[in-house]
Amino acid sequence: MEEHNGLKKKIGESNTKAFASHYAKSMFFTVVVLTVLTFIGTRLFIHIDLNLYGYMVGTLVFIGGFFYRFISWGERPPTKILIKKGIKLLFTKTTPKIAVQNLAIFDFIKKRGVERWLQHILIGWGCILACLVTFPLVFGWMYFTMNDNGSYTIVLMGLDLMKVKADGMIAWLSYNALNVAAIMVTAGVCMALHRRLKNMQARAEQKFIYDFLPLFLLLFISITGLLLTVQNVFLDGWLQPQMSLIHQFSVIVTLIYLPFGKLAHIPFRPMSVFARNYREHYGKEAMKECKVCSNHFVSVEQSNDVIQVLGVNDIDFNMKDGFNLAELCMPCRRKYRISRFSGFATHQLKVKEANQNAHG
Repeated sequence: MEEHNGLKKKIGESNTKAFASHYAKSMFFTVVVLTVLTFIGTRLFIHIDLNLYGYMVGTLVFIGGFFYRFISWGERPPTKILIKKGIKLLFTKTTPKIAVQNLAIFDFIKKRGVERWLQHILIGWGCILACLVTFPLVFGWMYFTMNDNGSYTIVLMGLDLMKVKADGMIAWLSYNALNVAAIMVTAGVCMALHRRLKNMQARAEQKFIYDFLPLFLLLFISITGLLLTVQNVFLDGWLQPQMSLIHQFSVIVTLIYLPFGKLAHIPFRPMSVFARNYREHYGKEAMKECKVCSNHFVSVEQSNDVIQVLGVNDIDFNMKDGFNLAELCMPCRRKYRISRFSGFATHQLKVKEANQNAHG
């Protein structure tokens, strides 16, 4: 048994030494998987659309940037705990419900207002629909072949999936899926821009590069995509090659920018399922009592994890009073920190703060 474990350890060490870093290993295997899937989907690289080559390069750069951000974030001690315990709790009964609430219907945003919820639904699902159509086409996982009898064959991963009439509903939806996505994103972005320009609190908090630029990029992609359809249907393809290059350039720039700006929260959003599972699961087991007021404020597991992470980062919050600062609820923590400066035991006062139970 010991020899077996020793062999597994040596194999693991050799695999790690084969790559310069976790980032290099993740990128290598991702590119290999994409290449294999493209090889299968395009029937041995036969059905490749070179017009989509720029999108493919942009996607690979996006994946590289995403892995860089994700691995940098995942190496932090708090994130390691969240991912480790999130994976452990992934197959609990509450996961499907939490996934739907956080990833499908954005229930957490509805609490901030119906208008904000609607704009997130339009932008979020518009982007998802566009990705579900674009990426399979870019990597050749899905394409269409024209038959002599006026019908199309939809090919998925190298297999003939189904035949559809060229003038049928399925074909129309296939042709116009990106137009529908563009209309959804345009409407959602316009709503978001209106709120950012009219709401005084939002205006005070916004920055052009961080808050407005991502919306302008999405809007530019959507409008240029719709213009391609207008040029094709109503203008007999007038200036369509030029507009196609402009649209492709805007998509590539956005893909490269995406992992490093505000839009990065889109691919990171699934981690919210881990966080919600973590809070709810351990919250049902045992809640931590504040060492001062005895109110329950977090789970015992979360409190212990916070103290552990502080220790890993060499942050000592063990107080002379016999408790760790992380074992106090937020109001008592604030009062206790004030007492350290004032010399008066403000944390022992039973008076609540004016905004202690405020929401939002």
